Amino acid sequence: MKQVKGTLYETGVIHGRLQILHNDHVKFLLAGKKLCNHLIVGITNPDPTLTKVHDSNPHRSTLIANPLTYYERYVMVRETLLEKGLELSEFTIVPFPINVPELLKYYVPMDVAFFLSIYDDWGRQKKKYLESLGLNVQVLWEVPLEKKGLSGSDIREFMLKGGQWEQFVPPVVAKLVKKWNVIKRLKEIAEIK
Repeated sequence: MKQVKGTLYETGVIHGRLQILHNDHVKFLLAGKKLCNHLIVGITNPDPTLTKVHDSNPHRSTLIANPLTYYERYVMVRETLLEKGLELSEFTIVPFPINVPELLKYYVPMDVAFFLSIYDDWGRQKKKYLESLGLNVQVLWEVPLEKKGLSGSDIREFMLKGGQWEQFVPPVVAKLVKKWNVIKRLKEIAEIK
């Protein structure tokens, strides 16, 4: 594949839990794609065995914060990127066990750029994890948490309270959330707490 004019890297890796994929996630993914010909999207917390609590943000590991399966998030990312005009040849989606950084070499190439955004101590911890592996870490932006914008927690909260959420997610994600009865699943999880 030839280098596309304006891109800095042949391949880049970007990651997130993407629970539930929303418009700010899409901005993040597309910002990473602008910097490389091929974007590898790593989905963190791919399954409970690869999810660990970290003191900087223990909420990230709870059941209510992880209602979707890896496959559901894979489909959301794939369909959204296609909806945004990317070709399947321009991206790959893989599990990305950031909580167990020594396993990353089994999922992604280690000699590429790793794109990151930082909003809090968890973002800084992820940067440390990646740098401890000697990786080429590129911070796309670092802003205080109060200026972050949307979060998956916001979307899930809107859903639980019966609020408007559809305008905060890509159209294909809204369709998939309804098809998979995610709101019902969230309410069932919330009752378990």
